[in-house]
Amino acid sequence: MTSPARGKAYGGEGAPYARPSRPSAPRRTRSAPFLFLIPATVLFLLFFALPIGYAIWLSFRKVQVSGLGLGAGARKEVWAGLENYTAALSDSELLDGALRVLGYGCIVVPVMLGLALVFALMLDSERVRLAPFTRLAIFLPYAIPGVIAALLWGFLYLPDVSPFHFVLDTFGLPQPDLLDGGPLFLALSNIAVWGGTGFNMIVIYTALRAIPVEVYEAAKLDGATPLQIALKIKIPMVAPSLVLTFFFSIIATLQVFNEPTTLKPLTNSVSTTWSPLMKVYQDAFGNGDIYSAAAQAALIALATLGLSFGFLRAANRRNKRDDSQGAAR
Repeated sequence: MTSPARGKAYGGEGAPYARPSRPSAPRRTRSAPFLFLIPATVLFLLFFALPIGYAIWLSFRKVQVSGLGLGAGARKEVWAGLENYTAALSDSELLDGALRVLGYGCIVVPVMLGLALVFALMLDSERVRLAPFTRLAIFLPYAIPGVIAALLWGFLYLPDVSPFHFVLDTFGLPQPDLLDGGPLFLALSNIAVWGGTGFNMIVIYTALRAIPVEVYEAAKLDGATPLQIALKIKIPMVAPSLVLTFFFSIIATLQVFNEPTTLKPLTNSVSTTWSPLMKVYQDAFGNGDIYSAAAQAALIALATLGLSFGFLRAANRRNKRDDSQGAAR
């Protein structure tokens, strides 16, 4: 039997031992995470959500001119409905810019991701030398702002100041104009590839370094060569990183603006509406039609969202199919 003194100490006669409850955390401690989120939330609402909402609201408005349009009351802002969107979808300059960006992306994305994958595999090799310096050298162009990079390459393309043209002229070789016609796409693509390869390489290389060493050792015991390890083990295991870099590359391609805008003063082949975002900028600040520009920007955002979501969904579907096939085996 339990003694009265022991039963009292345990919470009553015959009662089981009950641990004392911990004091509840102070209210200030529980609310601390939310307090830290307030600055980021305010900045997000003021500089991201609010401008987006205002642009969408402007896309459904237009300026109506009554009478001679000379007085202050002759111009007023009215509801336009889908009129701006209909005009944007039928705008030949916007569609031509979208086609140019499509051709630009067909060059940039495969070349940039292919080089990033090759560089990452080379840096992950056991025989590589000066790996830290090589990583930094490949990544360094990404740290240079896009406008500065475009100016740098623009002057390298100009025949009067380019050392490349000087060397070609010294040997009597033809000097192609890289800022005119078809070569312009290659010139712009080269700037994007030079600046973006390093970032994608770091993403893929980080995924490669996360692969357990035991996987490579087991492959070597089975007689796999370094090339077979790269093709059949490394690349399949970094497939999620490849999907991520491809996703980022699509968004960056659809939003190309700095490179053609910077090269525009150097050549007549780049118009003010060369890319969709340049068309938006020209309509908003060149023509003063901010309402049509807002509708065009909303369409570009929807196209970017649609392509990105479609690609991610297709990639996830393929991964699920591969997983199911692997489980069946």
